[in-house]
Amino acid sequence: MPVAPIDGLAVVIPAYRVADQILTVLAGLGPCPQHVFVVDDACPEHSGALVERHCSDPRVRVLRHGRNTGVGGAVLSGYAAALAAGARVIVKLDGDGQMDPALLPAMVRPILTGQADYVKGNRFHLLEGLGAMPPLRLFGNAVLSFLAKASSGYWQLMDPTNGYTAIEARVAALLPAQRLSRRYGFETDLLFRLYLLGAVVDEVPHRARYGTERSSLRPVALVLPFLLLHGRNTAKRLFYTYFLRGFYPASLELLLGLLLAGSGAVFSAVNWWASVASGIPRTSGTVVIASTLLIVAAQCLLAFLGFDVANYPRRALGPRLQQRPPSPS
Repeated sequence: MPVAPIDGLAVVIPAYRVADQILTVLAGLGPCPQHVFVVDDACPEHSGALVERHCSDPRVRVLRHGRNTGVGGAVLSGYAAALAAGARVIVKLDGDGQMDPALLPAMVRPILTGQADYVKGNRFHLLEGLGAMPPLRLFGNAVLSFLAKASSGYWQLMDPTNGYTAIEARVAALLPAQRLSRRYGFETDLLFRLYLLGAVVDEVPHRARYGTERSSLRPVALVLPFLLLHGRNTAKRLFYTYFLRGFYPASLELLLGLLLAGSGAVFSAVNWWASVASGIPRTSGTVVIASTLLIVAAQCLLAFLGFDVANYPRRALGPRLQQRPPSPS
């Protein structure tokens, strides 16, 4: 069945070290997009100039950065250009060929039907396709996915770190662009911001595609920045959701669980050190008190976690926004 153009669909493609793949990606877009923005993020391979020389598609426009701003900076520049062009839906896909352009209709369908505000690809739904993913990347994605779920609140997502995304333009216009991470934490930081807005996020299954391209991600160097980002966003999300914007029985479970866990840990450590220093074992009553504090703390925190897992937005935000982002005259 032939694929028809989709009115108001804009595609944003960050271009950094993708000179060998970018033209193939553009040729595979088909008739769906109305606008295509290739963002040359100070690419040392001059991907933007390559596109301008060899791509005659009138829908394609190259945006250039004077300095490298990271994937987040490139995507936000593309978002701004798409909003200025009057886009209804903005899809971001990478220029390295790992994301199949044939999925564009499936990616935007939940948004156009009012079921979602943001859609992500899901590489983990089709398990037989995971053999193509390098083992180190698979492990890294599993760890980062758990951290992303905790910091964003979208526990139901199977692949929250996936970079193949689509967003409702009116929701994109609400994002606090100046506060978003510009580097590799962009995708999960964006999810955190969407959760605070109350946006509905959906997933579209697709196969993992890996070729000869090399990832510029350096896992060891990024461990600490990722941990700091996710830790900060988790603390902010919990405070905003359970104490600033609302108060639930789960709020008390979280407070009590943290208080008892801290008290139990301190009580246990103090008595253990006193026992070691004096050579006199602590009494059974001391052990019971320490155990009780930690057991009750664990029960409270597990109860809170159960509530938090189920507490995510379910009513799409986009259809409730009355007007689309204004286009420049």
